[in-house]
Amino acid sequence: MTHVSHDSQRPGTGREDLNCTTSMDENMPSRLYFIGKKEDLVQAKRMNVTLDGRDVLIIYHQRNFYAMDLQCYHAGSSLEPGDIEEINNKLCIVCPKHKYKITLAEGEGLYKATNPAEEIPTPRWYSKGIKQRVHKVTEVDEDIFVTLSHCPGWIESDYYQTEKGRAELREAQESEDGEGDVNADEDV
Repeated sequence: MTHVSHDSQRPGTGREDLNCTTSMDENMPSRLYFIGKKEDLVQAKRMNVTLDGRDVLIIYHQRNFYAMDLQCYHAGSSLEPGDIEEINNKLCIVCPKHKYKITLAEGEGLYKATNPAEEIPTPRWYSKGIKQRVHKVTEVDEDIFVTLSHCPGWIESDYYQTEKGRAELREAQESEDGEGDVNADEDV
């Protein structure tokens, strides 16, 4: 994991697709964090960084950059190793642990279901709404910057950025590590 803290500030343009801005106070400039050189990030494809204490996943896919909270909103698993699929004309990352589908651009949770009221129920993709906080990626002279989203209101992935959520993740990791030790003893 890379820790990035960059002191330069530049005005942000906002996130019109979610009807919110990257800064709660539009008169204050949004902070752009330098992530790295475009060429390095294109080659890496994915990188996770910590910006102001927030764990963020940067993804380069099909000539576009995306940024979102690193832990899946559902149970906190890292999204970094997740597959990317096109679902309903939207690029989604699939959580490797429970297969939750999250749109890269909006952080929208998608699920497939049928409507039992239909004469012939046909499986369709439906939205759960915005579940994963996404952040703005900006390219300036071959340098890549991220502006953290400060959309007002709670987004479910915010939980794993809190001390309580982080403690839960640590406990789960310690539990998994302990199970691995028990299984190793059984093999002997």
